[in-house]
Amino acid sequence: MTDEPLDLDSHRGMSAQKAVDLRRALAEAETHARDLRERQAVLEQHLVAHAAASWPEAAAKARYLLNLYAASLAEQDTRHRELIAAVLADFSRLAGES
Repeated sequence: MTDEPLDLDSHRGMSAQKAVDLRRALAEAETHARDLRERQAVLEQHLVAHAAASWPEAAAKARYLLNLYAASLAEQDTRHRELIAAVLADFSRLAGES
Protein backbone atom coordinates (compact mmCIF):
# COMPACT_ATOMS: atom_id res chain seq x y z
CA MET A 1 0.00 0.00 0.00
CA THR A 2 1.15 3.49 -0.83
CA ASP A 3 -0.03 6.91 0.20
CA GLU A 4 0.02 8.19 -3.40
CA PRO A 5 -3.36 8.94 -4.97
CA LEU A 6 -4.47 6.78 -7.88
CA ASP A 7 -5.03 8.41 -11.25
CA LEU A 8 -8.44 6.91 -12.05
CA ASP A 9 -8.71 8.69 -15.39
CA SER A 10 -5.83 6.64 -16.74
CA HIS A 11 -7.76 3.46 -15.89
CA ARG A 12 -11.03 4.46 -17.55
CA GLY A 13 -10.12 4.04 -21.19
CA MET A 14 -11.99 5.04 -24.33
CA SER A 15 -15.34 3.53 -23.41
CA ALA A 16 -15.55 5.65 -20.26
CA GLN A 17 -14.57 8.79 -22.18
CA LYS A 18 -17.23 8.00 -24.80
CA ALA A 19 -19.79 7.61 -22.01
CA VAL A 20 -18.82 11.03 -20.61
CA ASP A 21 -19.08 12.57 -24.08
CA LEU A 22 -22.50 10.97 -24.57
CA ARG A 23 -23.77 12.32 -21.22
CA ARG A 24 -22.57 15.81 -22.16
CA ALA A 25 -24.22 15.60 -25.59
CA LEU A 26 -27.50 14.44 -24.05
CA ALA A 27 -27.43 17.28 -21.50
CA GLU A 28 -26.79 19.80 -24.28
CA ALA A 29 -29.61 18.33 -26.39
CA GLU A 30 -32.02 18.56 -23.45
CA THR A 31 -31.07 22.20 -22.89
CA HIS A 32 -31.60 22.91 -26.59
CA ALA A 33 -34.98 21.11 -26.55
CA ARG A 34 -36.06 23.10 -23.48
CA ASP A 35 -35.11 26.35 -25.25
CA LEU A 36 -37.10 25.32 -28.31
CA ARG A 37 -40.16 24.46 -26.20
CA GLU A 38 -39.95 27.86 -24.49
CA ARG A 39 -39.69 29.70 -27.81
CA GLN A 40 -42.59 27.65 -29.20
CA ALA A 41 -44.72 28.56 -26.17
CA VAL A 42 -43.95 32.26 -26.66
CA LEU A 43 -44.83 32.04 -30.36
CA GLU A 44 -48.09 30.25 -29.62
CA GLN A 45 -49.04 32.81 -26.98
CA HIS A 46 -48.43 35.52 -29.56
CA LEU A 47 -50.54 33.72 -32.18
CA VAL A 48 -53.42 33.37 -29.73
CA ALA A 49 -53.21 36.93 -28.40
CA HIS A 50 -53.06 38.72 -31.76
CA ALA A 51 -55.85 38.43 -34.29
CA ALA A 52 -54.83 38.12 -37.92
CA ALA A 53 -55.17 41.42 -39.78
CA SER A 54 -55.33 39.82 -43.23
CA TRP A 55 -55.93 36.54 -45.01
CA PRO A 56 -52.19 35.91 -45.45
CA GLU A 57 -51.68 36.29 -41.69
CA ALA A 58 -54.56 33.89 -41.02
CA ALA A 59 -53.05 31.46 -43.52
CA ALA A 60 -49.68 31.70 -41.75
CA LYS A 61 -51.37 30.75 -38.46
CA ALA A 62 -53.15 27.87 -40.19
CA ARG A 63 -49.86 26.70 -41.76
CA TYR A 64 -48.25 26.62 -38.33
CA LEU A 65 -51.12 24.63 -36.86
CA LEU A 66 -51.27 22.21 -39.80
CA ASN A 67 -47.53 21.58 -39.56
CA LEU A 68 -47.89 20.81 -35.84
CA TYR A 69 -50.73 18.42 -36.63
CA ALA A 70 -48.76 16.78 -39.45
CA ALA A 71 -45.81 16.19 -37.13
CA SER A 72 -48.06 14.28 -34.74
CA LEU A 73 -49.52 11.98 -37.40
CA ALA A 74 -48.48 8.37 -37.71
CA GLU A 75 -46.37 7.63 -40.76
CA GLN A 76 -49.10 5.37 -42.10
CA ASP A 77 -51.70 8.17 -42.08
CA THR A 78 -51.09 9.09 -45.70
CA ARG A 79 -54.66 10.30 -46.28
CA HIS A 80 -54.35 13.12 -43.73
CA ARG A 81 -50.78 13.90 -44.83
CA GLU A 82 -51.97 14.29 -48.43
CA LEU A 83 -54.86 16.50 -47.32
CA ILE A 84 -52.51 18.75 -45.33
CA ALA A 85 -50.12 18.96 -48.29
CA ALA A 86 -53.01 19.92 -50.58
CA VAL A 87 -54.23 22.65 -48.21
CA LEU A 88 -50.71 24.06 -47.81
CA ALA A 89 -50.30 24.02 -51.61
CA ASP A 90 -53.61 25.87 -51.92
CA PHE A 91 -52.39 28.51 -49.48
CA SER A 92 -49.21 28.98 -51.50
CA ARG A 93 -51.06 29.08 -54.82
CA LEU A 94 -53.65 31.57 -53.58
CA ALA A 95 -50.93 33.76 -52.06
CA GLY A 96 -49.12 33.78 -55.40
CA GLU A 97 -46.09 32.00 -54.00
CA SER A 98 -45.86 29.28 -56.65
